[in-house]
Amino acid sequence: MPRSTINRRHFLKHLAATSALAPAAAHLTGAIRANARELAKNHRAAILLWMGGGPSTIDIWDLKPGTATGGPFAPISTSGDVQICEHLPQLAKVMHHLAVVRSMSTREADHNRGRYYLHTGYVPNPNIKHPSYGAVISHELADQIVGLETPPFISIGGSSEGPGFLGMAYAPFVVDSNGRVRNLGSDMQPARLKTRLHMLREIEQRFITEKRGLAAEDHAKVLDKTVSLLTTDQVSAFRFQQEPEAVRERYGNTPFGRGCLMARRLVETGVPFVEVNFGGWDNHRDVFNTLQNDKLPVLDQAMSALIEDLQQRGLLESTVVLWMGEFGRTPRINANTGRDHWARAWSAVLGGCGIRGGIAVGKTNEDGTRVETEPYSAEDLMATVLKALGISLDVTYTSNNGRPMKIANGGRVIEPLFG
Repeated sequence: MPRSTINRRHFLKHLAATSALAPAAAHLTGAIRANARELAKNHRAAILLWMGGGPSTIDIWDLKPGTATGGPFAPISTSGDVQICEHLPQLAKVMHHLAVVRSMSTREADHNRGRYYLHTGYVPNPNIKHPSYGAVISHELADQIVGLETPPFISIGGSSEGPGFLGMAYAPFVVDSNGRVRNLGSDMQPARLKTRLHMLREIEQRFITEKRGLAAEDHAKVLDKTVSLLTTDQVSAFRFQQEPEAVRERYGNTPFGRGCLMARRLVETGVPFVEVNFGGWDNHRDVFNTLQNDKLPVLDQAMSALIEDLQQRGLLESTVVLWMGEFGRTPRINANTGRDHWARAWSAVLGGCGIRGGIAVGKTNEDGTRVETEPYSAEDLMATVLKALGISLDVTYTSNNGRPMKIANGGRVIEPLFG
């Protein structure tokens, strides 16, 4: 069976069962957690904070006060040499750890195409499925830490782009913001689970024996890895409820806050790539009220807590944090007091793992309609993240149709971020 014919939802449902049904009493003891932290310092990881819908970065990271396109928000000073939105006071305190790339200029202003492009560095192609950030990074870094028993690519609060031609061994393991697998009952008894897993193994082995392609072998490998969660303390990384109440309150009792806390725990355990989804940024109407009262308070609390927590635990020096959506939004404010899709000029934010913090790279013009300095693309941003993680940009993969595919689509490193 060709690799592309495996149904990802079906696959993830099977592999996810063990995490959902792992013993509730599984805990990381203090000694185990201390050891996990020490191990995590010796590996690199990335956390992608995905803002689905296309956030209005002109109102968040690159404000234009006093212009017709600027909106009502004022910029404030930060702990770095950069100003951001007044409604991000907690993030302002940690901006010396983060850089804003204000000269992102990309080519896709459609949600699905933009999402694919920003996740893979490639525009959609009906003949090839390209691997996403999570697949590429977990493929390159999964073996760096001995004893990792969780899937290497975890997506929290929503799905991510898939593994493409790298195979299902690098597909995202999807959980909700409570650490549970979606669309899977939690009342299945262990004996019933054991029977189902035995049947699944029998089917897989038949496919492997009949040499129907690599997909069945990939499926079997990931299932074996996930089944090991039944007997490992590493599953406790999903149990954010074990954190002290003060820590949970610092991140915020929101899906995004819980996702960010879980991401820190997973990186601490040794997982090389975690994506945290925070949707709802497609603000064609009432954009300023939505940002001020809904989106920005949640973002400010959770993201600042994540940066602060990673830094205090010595993990920020080995972890890249990347904030982005599929594009920005128009400088022009529409008749519904909203902003529409805009890929020509927008901002992304990243930090950690040797990336210079407290700076803004690039510049847009006075009203934010265009980039005035060197523009950067999705593939440039991906190449930059890979460089920070120590992944060679000379890596070339071979797609399932035999074509050589350059890692990050041959993107250029954003050099001002490394100085």
